[in-house]
Amino acid sequence: MPLYKTIIENSQTTVKIWKIEESYSDLLAPITLRPESAIRLAGMKSELHQRGFLSVRHLLAEFGYTDADLYYDENGKPHLKDGKFISITHSFTFSGVIVSDREVGIDIEMQREKIQRIASKFVAYEFEYLNEKDADYINRLTVIWGIKESLYKLFATPGMLFKSHFLVIPFCMKDQETVAWIDYNGLKKRYNTKFLEFEGFTCAYALG
Repeated sequence: MPLYKTIIENSQTTVKIWKIEESYSDLLAPITLRPESAIRLAGMKSELHQRGFLSVRHLLAEFGYTDADLYYDENGKPHLKDGKFISITHSFTFSGVIVSDREVGIDIEMQREKIQRIASKFVAYEFEYLNEKDADYINRLTVIWGIKESLYKLFATPGMLFKSHFLVIPFCMKDQETVAWIDYNGLKKRYNTKFLEFEGFTCAYALG
């Protein structure tokens, strides 16, 4: 399947999502990889990860980029050679890329009940407005995780903790947006965040 969804957030920011239905060979055939990318691909033990990696290169092409336009810094954060900001995600059968003139982060997660078991590892303040008896409890936890993961990708700073340094303001699922804050080493910063659901997955992204 080609491009699954495009979200034009504003004139500077676009999100593109790919549903990964192609085989490894079909994904690989039209793509040219830098030697280091080819080595990285070959070293992946799971074909699911390999297909995710390649689908991201197809999303780059949708933005007019190639693998050669992408590089990673020492913290593993992706960058584009033209100076635009980029964030990348893939989860099982979906991948996503956000490109902007401002700093951004994106995450896609499968909605799974087991997130309840690890909630105490990434939720603190948010427990004040969450209720595990609510029908949408799993969905809301997944949104919170996705937002915090997006913020972590945006900053890519070692030492940041989901539970201690990121907080997500109360939200309703129907609104598909909320505000989040980073409070880290004297830095306090507010971010607008958006989220959407599709086919049992949640995509969240943070806008700098």
